Amino acid sequence: MEKRDTNMDGFTQKIEEMAETRQISLELLDYILHRATEEEREILFSKAREISQAVFGKTVYLRGLIEFTNYCKNDCYYCGIRLSNKNASRYRLTREEILSCCDKGEELGFRTFVLQGGEDPYYTDDRICELVRAIKEKHPTCAVTLSIGEKSYESYQRYFEAGAERYLLRHETANEEHYAMLHPASLSGAHRKQCLRDLKKIGFQVGCGIMIGTPHQTTEHILEDIRFMQELQPHMIGIGPFLAHKDTPFRDEPNGSAEETIALLAVLRILFPKVLLPATTALGTADAFGREKGILAGANVIMPNLSPVQVRGKYLLYDGKICTGEEAAECNVCLRARMTKIGYEVVDSRGDHPDFT
Repeated sequence: MEKRDTNMDGFTQKIEEMAETRQISLELLDYILHRATEEEREILFSKAREISQAVFGKTVYLRGLIEFTNYCKNDCYYCGIRLSNKNASRYRLTREEILSCCDKGEELGFRTFVLQGGEDPYYTDDRICELVRAIKEKHPTCAVTLSIGEKSYESYQRYFEAGAERYLLRHETANEEHYAMLHPASLSGAHRKQCLRDLKKIGFQVGCGIMIGTPHQTTEHILEDIRFMQELQPHMIGIGPFLAHKDTPFRDEPNGSAEETIALLAVLRILFPKVLLPATTALGTADAFGREKGILAGANVIMPNLSPVQVRGKYLLYDGKICTGEEAAECNVCLRARMTKIGYEVVDSRGDHPDFT
C-alpha cells in the first residue's frame, strides 16, 4: 500500500510539472495513454478540470453543426464520404435550407454555426462567400465557422473578408509517413499544415486536430502532433477516436479507444489552458457517456447537429454515428440536460477563444 501511495505521489508530481512547463515527454504520454491506472487517470482529469475551470468556469459552449454537402473530391482511406464510395447517398443543402438551419439554431440559443462539408467543387469561392455573407446578414451577432478543407491562401482570405471568423481543418497527423498511410498520393501533410499556418496568418480562429487510433498510429506520432500544435498554437483542437466505415479500405481496422481519447483531451487541456476543446460526436459514438467524460476531462465545447434530419444519415464519415434521427430541438434539450447533470452549464454565447474576446 505504501509503495502504491509513493507511485501516486510521483505521478501527481509529473502532472504538476507538465502543467507548469506545458511540456510532456514521450514516456509520460505513453504511460498516460496505455498504462495509467484508474486512480492516476482521475488525478490527470482533476488537474485538467482545474485548469479548464480557471479559464472558462463550469461553462460549455455550443457549436451548431450544419453538414451542408457530402460530395468530396478526395479519397482519404478512412472517410465514409470519400470519392470512391459509390454507396454514399450524395446531397447538397440549398442556400435556403442552410439559412433555415441557422434560423432554427439561433432560436435554440446557438451563437456559432459550423458549415462542414466535403471538398465539393460545386461550392466555388463565390458561392461560399455569398453564403457566409447571407448568414452574417441574418445573424450578425453569431460566428460563422467553415470546415471545408484545403484551399488556397487567396480563397481563405476571401472567406475571411466575407465574414467567416473561424476555420476548422484537422491536420490528421503531423508525421509525413503516417499521413501517406491514410491518404492518397494526391494529398500531402506538408500542404495541409501550410493551410493551417495560412489561416492563422490571415486572422482566423483556427482549429486543428487528429483521430486517436488510426491505422499505424504510434505514441511517437501523437507526440509529434502535440509538438506541431505547440508550434501552431491553434485556438481549437478537435480530437476523437478513429471509427471505421464499412465502405472504406480501413473497414476491418479496429476502432480507436474512447479511454485514450479522453486521456489525451486532459493532456491537451493541461498543455493548452486557453484552447477550445470539443467533446466530439465521435467520442459520444464510441462511448455512450463519452461527451460527459470528455467535459470532465477538460473539454469545454459540444457540437450538436443542426442539419435537417433527412440528410443526417447520409453524412457518415464513420459507422454508427449517434443523433442521426433527432430533430435539432430534441438534440439541443438532451445535450443541455446531460451537461447540467454533471454540474456544467451550456451558455448561449459565441464562445470565442479568450484571445479574441
